[in-house]
Amino acid sequence: MTDTNQVPAPVASAVLAHVVRSIVDDPDAVVVDGQPGRGRVRLEVRVGPNDLGRVIGKRGKTAQAIRTLVRAAASRDGVDVDVDFVD
Repeated sequence: MTDTNQVPAPVASAVLAHVVRSIVDDPDAVVVDGQPGRGRVRLEVRVGPNDLGRVIGKRGKTAQAIRTLVRAAASRDGVDVDVDFVD
């Protein structure tokens, strides 16, 4: 489980973790890591081996919707975020 107090964008990370955990079959395998970069925070999401396709969705539509939602939530943190789904 991710400790959102140590992530550079705590609201965006919490929203991301909540949404991804609600989609996947194995919510305990979801890990969200944040890395600050040049004016942006990169949020990496790792899921269980059988859940990556579920998170990405057909033609990437689910992943794009998650990115849009998390970018909106990041405005509460005052940062811009990029969301990457890591294998």
